[in-house]
Amino acid sequence: MERNVLRSSLLSAAFSIIFQILCRLLTFAINAFIVRNVGGETLGIMNVRLLLLESTLLFLSREAFNRAGLSATTQQRNKCTWAQLINQMWLTAPTCVIICIPCVYIWLHLLSPVDEKFHAQYQFACYAMALSCVIELCAEAPSFVTQVFCFVRLRIVLNTLHILVRSAVFLWIVINDKSVAINAFAIAQLMSAATIILGNYGFFYFYIWRINQNKEKEVKSNGNPNMIDSMNDFPFKKISDFLPGVLKNEGHFLNSELQVLTLSFVKQGVLKQILTEGEKYVMSVSPVLSFSEQATYDVVNNLGSLAARFIFRPIEDSSYFFFTQTIARDIELHKQSRDEVTQAAKVLQNLSLAVTSIGLLALTFGQSYSHTLLLLYGGADFVSGGLPERLLQWHCLAIYFLAINGITEGYMFATNTSKDIDKYNYLMAIFSISFLILSYILTSFLGPVGFIFANCINMFCRICYSTRFIYRQYQPTGLKPLHGLLPGKWFFTTLIITGITCKYSAYYCTSLMLHLFYGFSSVVCCLVVWSIENSELVKMSWQYGRHIKTD
Repeated sequence: MERNVLRSSLLSAAFSIIFQILCRLLTFAINAFIVRNVGGETLGIMNVRLLLLESTLLFLSREAFNRAGLSATTQQRNKCTWAQLINQMWLTAPTCVIICIPCVYIWLHLLSPVDEKFHAQYQFACYAMALSCVIELCAEAPSFVTQVFCFVRLRIVLNTLHILVRSAVFLWIVINDKSVAINAFAIAQLMSAATIILGNYGFFYFYIWRINQNKEKEVKSNGNPNMIDSMNDFPFKKISDFLPGVLKNEGHFLNSELQVLTLSFVKQGVLKQILTEGEKYVMSVSPVLSFSEQATYDVVNNLGSLAARFIFRPIEDSSYFFFTQTIARDIELHKQSRDEVTQAAKVLQNLSLAVTSIGLLALTFGQSYSHTLLLLYGGADFVSGGLPERLLQWHCLAIYFLAINGITEGYMFATNTSKDIDKYNYLMAIFSISFLILSYILTSFLGPVGFIFANCINMFCRICYSTRFIYRQYQPTGLKPLHGLLPGKWFFTTLIITGITCKYSAYYCTSLMLHLFYGFSSVVCCLVVWSIENSELVKMSWQYGRHIKTD
């Protein structure tokens, strides 16, 4: 079976983007249903506490083994057999069982307690989440084979079924009885894990059966049994080959070099998990935030991160590729091609201008329309008290910092040397640990808003480092790409005027539709002014887009 790894990677990336958008929309819809019909405290227990338990167990049990196995398939093909790889993947399930024991105990007895009326459901849910993780990891061997042999469509279908089954089961139970929402969440998790098991093993059962049928036909038609091995390179002849110790193994049960590689990934994985889920760990450990406040923060954070996922990240990924292909890492800029350096500086300046302008739009109009957006999303009860509105307003400031940090840090990673990258990785660890400590301190005084302040401070420090790198890199060339971080004076003036107008409308306008009309008109006005002020950039982008379309 021939594999086009590049094509499969691109297909996987494209399908993953679509899948993430659909899942995000479905998640938003379910969260809105829970907020309106069940309550914020229940949402906090499920989305923060229980999903954190799931991500902790799966990441610590699977990540290191999976990464080491993927490395073995490309770098150690002659040293590691498929039997050893399957045995390696089956280590994830007992590892998860071992990790479940302390984790479930911590979640039940050491973290901030849940309300008494939820205690029985929460206890059942913790055990159910742990069991679902073990069940899911029992399908890790076929899931790993799916990844290695680039069954892109299978992965997308199974991931989609996983989300749909979990959502359908949860909604079906909750619609009939809202008081058992946490139990419904746990049962839905178990059902979705069973879907992964059945989907993976079911697919390969029929896939292997089809291969064997084709082999028999080939033998009958050609009369040559040697043709069997030349038909494909799929190493599994029956479904039981996916079980540990079944596949014929010429070496040891496990590969020693693979275990060393796994241990190295374990060390990185623990830190990565802490940094990735740092906010949720702080929320779970800190007693100053109620589950309702945790749910509110989670909802607002998901809404505020839409810009990062769907606008900033594609720009950052594309620009990263461009800069890596244009600027050489180990050669000073003034020694490289002047045309390419100038082009890179111009692109960096224009991209900085674009993302900064988007961030300023979010910051300006988020102050006037946070309440309206959250009211439409979660209803009047959700926005009562003003906490969600304050969170989203301050989160708009984080979006502005996120826009600047993404493009400047992305450029830095694309152009600096490997030595500088290693140095910055240590700084990132310091930044992240400082963020955790600062988050704990600020939430004690400011509540959930403290997370946003801590995040802004963290990003501001990273922006200072990356912009300093860019300034020093371009200083000998006389080019100034960082000027793109400064908005045009007419655009900035328009933002201030329209921002004040919309803020006035938010306080004194009694009609929701009229308030929305003011906002839409103001955004259009700002975009028109920006387009006029940056007419050359707009014209160049239009011509480039037409050129691509023509090609």
